[in-house]
Amino acid sequence: MKPLRNGSRNLTPKQRSHEMGLSARQLPVSLAPYPDELLSSWIIRHAAFYAVPPLAMLQHCLPEIQSLRTADLDITESQVARIARMFSADPATVLRMTFSNITQSSRRLIASEPRQLCCSCSPITNELHPVLRSRFLGWRITCPLCGNLLQNADGGPQRSPFSRYHNSALIGEQLLDDEAERGMQNWMPPSEIARLLLMRRVPRPLPDRYEPSNYRVLGVIIPDLDDVLRVQNSKLPSRASTFLPLHLRPALLAGVAIVQCSGPEMLHMLRSHMMGENKARFGSAIDEIVDCARQSRTSSQLHLI
Repeated sequence: MKPLRNGSRNLTPKQRSHEMGLSARQLPVSLAPYPDELLSSWIIRHAAFYAVPPLAMLQHCLPEIQSLRTADLDITESQVARIARMFSADPATVLRMTFSNITQSSRRLIASEPRQLCCSCSPITNELHPVLRSRFLGWRITCPLCGNLLQNADGGPQRSPFSRYHNSALIGEQLLDDEAERGMQNWMPPSEIARLLLMRRVPRPLPDRYEPSNYRVLGVIIPDLDDVLRVQNSKLPSRASTFLPLHLRPALLAGVAIVQCSGPEMLHMLRSHMMGENKARFGSAIDEIVDCARQSRTSSQLHLI
């Protein structure tokens, strides 16, 4: 048979189960998940225990899923139930190991690979190192297990130049976490505020060697931002991607918290710092989001009557 790129052969589910020597209903030995462990990490550890390719282990349970990444992101309730039965686990525990509960508006803040870690909570084993779910979350600056500050994926410390905004950043982190994990919002989705804050602005007075991509709306709220980006020769991503490096993330989180607390008036003030088509797009985005939020609140209130 032609080998696949993942190392397993193109077998039918029945053939795969026979080759693995495992029951199609339940594994004889199941490993306990670590706190906050990602589903794909748990499956990889089981695959190593049974000496089979990780994808073969996954497809032994769910033959229709083609990648471990899909299992982390888009697994359904029925698929969760099948994996839970196979691994003798609680379905709620399995579901919490995935990103399936993350709201669609927050999906752009999930990295494709681990970007950060908590040196206190990262499990230390003699075998495979479990990968924690929080290592992929772009709205976090603290560990959800112990509350310590996260570090870069290589474990190297990097002090944020925005440490004086720490308390506001923690509020912003909680706002984005509530939206992503629990679907909670206020007058405006925090993830949408983050997108608006990363739109370009025109500083006044116009600096020498002006480069539009270096100046964002966020810099009006966090004045340190412009200097930090200039000194570090760094650039922020566009508003289409709000995933920031860990040392810059506190600035965006603090900005989200400040805008959320101040209300729509602050957004209209920020609009005055823009020009041309960008200013029009910013204004249209504000109107659309605020109108949607207003209609949502009205609908909820009518439902209660």
